[in-house]
Amino acid sequence: MTLQTNISEKLNTGLMRCDDGLVRCAWHGGLEDYRAYHDHEWGLPMADDYRLFEKICLEGFQSGLSWLTILRKRENFRAAFDGFNFHKIAHYNEIDIERLLADKGIVRHRGKITSVINNAKRAIELINEKGSLAAYFWSFEPQSNERPHIVDYETLMANPTTPISVKLSKDLKKRGWSFVGPTTLYAFMQAMGLVNDHIEGCSCREPLEAIRNAFKRPV
Repeated sequence: MTLQTNISEKLNTGLMRCDDGLVRCAWHGGLEDYRAYHDHEWGLPMADDYRLFEKICLEGFQSGLSWLTILRKRENFRAAFDGFNFHKIAHYNEIDIERLLADKGIVRHRGKITSVINNAKRAIELINEKGSLAAYFWSFEPQSNERPHIVDYETLMANPTTPISVKLSKDLKKRGWSFVGPTTLYAFMQAMGLVNDHIEGCSCREPLEAIRNAFKRPV
């Protein structure tokens, strides 16, 4: 399906009216796989420790690249990193690093690969302290008075970080995590449902908010 047949109208508000008549955030660009990610994954509240760990690692790999590049390699990453099972990754050694550097299906960046191994060890430490990654990350969910009154395109473009993503980044760095800057962490929060940043007018915004309201926060 081409970009032209997938989009009937691009609006001036960061929104796009697609060929199915629904208005969505425009960032998916009309690409079929990206639109599916927008509709069915992005922003859904997540409490699974492995998926949270996967996402924070993939956000690290995205640094300097586009999320679409990483999304299209995600299954390769999952195969290469044992499904992002941090208990297994924590025991990776130099042989594993060389294996990963030779894997053409992923982003072959030594610093990012070793960061995943480091962060796997830090994740286990964090779970031992907090009970779960989910309990830790959801403790940083912003309160309503810490969110913009209206989530529109201009607001999101002007705020690639937030005070809470800065706070989370500082806390993780203090704990020894790497590739966890505040912009990376805010993208993580958006994707894992800690905030609902489908912009006003997107057909996914209200259904997602209902899901978030019904979601049982991990403690």
